[in-house]
Amino acid sequence: MLSSILEIRHLRTLVALRDTGSLVRSAQLLNLTQSALSHQVKLLEERYGAPLFERKSVPPQFTATGLRLLELADAALPLVESAERDVARLASGAGGQLRIVVECHTCFDWLMPAMDAFRDRWPEVELDIVSGFHPDPVALLLQHRADVAIIAEPEDTDEIVNHPLFGFEIVALLAHSHALAGRDYLRARDFEKQVLISYPVPDDMLDVMRQFLQPAGIEPAGRRTTELTVAMLQLVASGRGIGTLPRWAAQSYLDRDYVIARPIGRQGLQGRLFMATRTQEAQKPWLTEFVRITRESSFKSLPGLVLL
Repeated sequence: MLSSILEIRHLRTLVALRDTGSLVRSAQLLNLTQSALSHQVKLLEERYGAPLFERKSVPPQFTATGLRLLELADAALPLVESAERDVARLASGAGGQLRIVVECHTCFDWLMPAMDAFRDRWPEVELDIVSGFHPDPVALLLQHRADVAIIAEPEDTDEIVNHPLFGFEIVALLAHSHALAGRDYLRARDFEKQVLISYPVPDDMLDVMRQFLQPAGIEPAGRRTTELTVAMLQLVASGRGIGTLPRWAAQSYLDRDYVIARPIGRQGLQGRLFMATRTQEAQKPWLTEFVRITRESSFKSLPGLVLL
């Protein structure tokens, strides 16, 4: 009988390679080095005496051998994950709730698909979003009014665990006719005579203010706020000021050439997001899986993310 070298990690590697379209992104998704991932692929190819995919194609085009192993992965991995969830349920008891509070207006672009995927796997866990804007979402965790908080800056306290999600680029958005449209990137002093269009949140929750303008001692000439992303983009397109958003939040408007984007600073401005939970609940199986699903689904669907 033919002995098999296949392991669950090999199947997950192949699925990640298919879903992300590159060795680099697959390695990041699986929290592996690229060399370790390449070694797994090489091991399988040597074992079966055939390549698994075409190296020069982007995204990778799988060979017949690779497709057959992917077929196995698609059949086996859901069974393994389902069994692991059942074991976790038996160990910890079924049921629970996840009340989610967010401090970012653009979070719903990636949070809702993650919630849908989680609901399919853990239907007995009640999901809910705490309505309204909350300037201190971690306080709601400590008051037991929420169970998960999506935050930009991790809290340094023994009572809270910060689960890293992902990093992303924040870009400046301008009208095509804007005087700064010809710049390769925007400097801090470029904002000095401009109206900054943003969501109605405190400055310490705006990355462009906290990380970029305030350290440079720059205050925009004017401010305008709106709750809606589409309203922000309309104001930008009509030349009323400069907006700043995560690139993925503005990508559909950039694809339609509705506005243009420029890096903020020579190196670009980077934002981060974390999922905060109470320490005593951080290892609940359904909560740790919600973190994993959120990271993976966002990484696969949104452009330019870097897993933390």
